[in-house]
Amino acid sequence: MLIDEGLVDEVLRQLMSGKEAEVYVVRCAAEIRCAKVYKEASKRSFRQNVPYTEGRKVKNSRRARAMEKGSRYGRQEQEQAWQNAEVDALHRLAAAGVRVPRPYNFLEGVLLMELVTDEYGNAAPRLNDLVLSEEQAREYHHTLLMQVVRMLCAGIVHGDLSEYNVLVGSGGPVIIDLPQAVDAAGNNSAGIMLERDLDNLTAYFGRFAPDLRATDYGREIWSIYQNGKLNPGVTLTGCFERSEKPADVGSVMREIDDVMKEQTARLRYKQAMQQ
Repeated sequence: MLIDEGLVDEVLRQLMSGKEAEVYVVRCAAEIRCAKVYKEASKRSFRQNVPYTEGRKVKNSRRARAMEKGSRYGRQEQEQAWQNAEVDALHRLAAAGVRVPRPYNFLEGVLLMELVTDEYGNAAPRLNDLVLSEEQAREYHHTLLMQVVRMLCAGIVHGDLSEYNVLVGSGGPVIIDLPQAVDAAGNNSAGIMLERDLDNLTAYFGRFAPDLRATDYGREIWSIYQNGKLNPGVTLTGCFERSEKPADVGSVMREIDDVMKEQTARLRYKQAMQQ
């Protein structure tokens, strides 16, 4: 299809097959790039679900209604929105200076983007394929920490970050695979996902630098973000002091009750308008 459209001159080889897509090395005139071909929803092992799609905006009201109803058209639009999320995230993150593959084009479920290469010009290996020295582990861990911070400053949480979603190119680690990326301000699970992302990285790098396992960067970064003080140059300690103050359960329950009452009122109003 990309060849027919004139976007690609030749498909050279398959690079990898992941849980949501297959990636190919392609030639575009004199440049070598990669094409990510998304799998159909029924053939993916990674499923879209509410924690990831919460907070995503759909500008077209007809599409939004169809997606809510789960009609055939709605499922198609939901799939399109899932793919567009990665394209949008790549553009936003590249503009923010995050190390991600540069996106070039997106057409009918195929994303054309930069091929990340090693120092010899070969396709870069995934982080999990490498055996690191303690010094390398510390360096890459710090680099990725600061990339996660820069992502969060741009309003995005990866949501599925691990050693399997990082390539090690000639310039260091590059973050990939972002269709499940979430909006930090609009998703109630964003903080939990950020902590999980960093826990995954800490567990991996802790194999080579064991003392990293004692750090708690996820909660530290999210706390700084919530306080409005996060910036790309922030100094991190890896420590986070948990509050020992007992939770005000009564206050929380009252807030939940208020929200439920508001939701009930909205539904009644909506039903009255439809009659």
